[in-house]
Amino acid sequence: MPAAIETEALTKTYGDVTALSNLDLSIPQGTVYGFLGPNGAGKTTTMRILTTLTDPSGGDAWIEGDHVADRDAVVDHVGYLPEKPPVYDELTAREQLSYLADLRDLDAAERDRIDPLLERFGLLGDADDPIRTYSKGMRQKTALAGTVLGDPDVLFLDEPTSGLDPRAARTVRDLLAELAAQGRTVFLSTHVLPVVEELADSVGVLNEGRLVAEGSPTELEHRAETGTERGLEDAFLDLTAELGHPGEAVLED
Repeated sequence: MPAAIETEALTKTYGDVTALSNLDLSIPQGTVYGFLGPNGAGKTTTMRILTTLTDPSGGDAWIEGDHVADRDAVVDHVGYLPEKPPVYDELTAREQLSYLADLRDLDAAERDRIDPLLERFGLLGDADDPIRTYSKGMRQKTALAGTVLGDPDVLFLDEPTSGLDPRAARTVRDLLAELAAQGRTVFLSTHVLPVVEELADSVGVLNEGRLVAEGSPTELEHRAETGTERGLEDAFLDLTAELGHPGEAVLED
């Protein structure tokens, strides 16, 4: 299966600080890749490079075969949800999505998805209210709806279930599973490890800018010498603790 995301020795430095060091990834199309690591491990730096928002200091990366230096080509493939939802307080949810449709030059058929997306995320009844009146969860759902609008080939999601109640979080998980089944690729960074355990085909663990473990959730569970089947959360905590940098995990309600 062709790689949707590929990196070779990808590196990013800021002065004397190395945020990312020699990262090698090859993520097939139509898969969900869980990207784990403690705060400050370099996860956001990686996503910003892969979405062309930050230039690497060394190495190479390709999205759907296009080099990240070719920003216009890469942007056509990706949808990116940063940890802080990129929404405009003065707009309504419907206006926010229409604005994004204009930026991406989406056709009429793609624009017809706006209301169904708003309905799926439980926002249709509030779609004409200013976003400044929305709760954190509503803002997150608006941003995620904008990310998937236009059916990007590759989705980069940083804490997509942050601020969501359990029902909304389930809606997000179901949507991501559907997108992967349709051949989309999901690059998922989260501290809610049960989400990764449920959805991810493979997982990479980043620590101090280096990829220190990679495999399926089950393989990582077995790699951690826990002596019991305690799940991905305990495996992640054990793996990062072995490296001298304790991880963090959040259990979902």
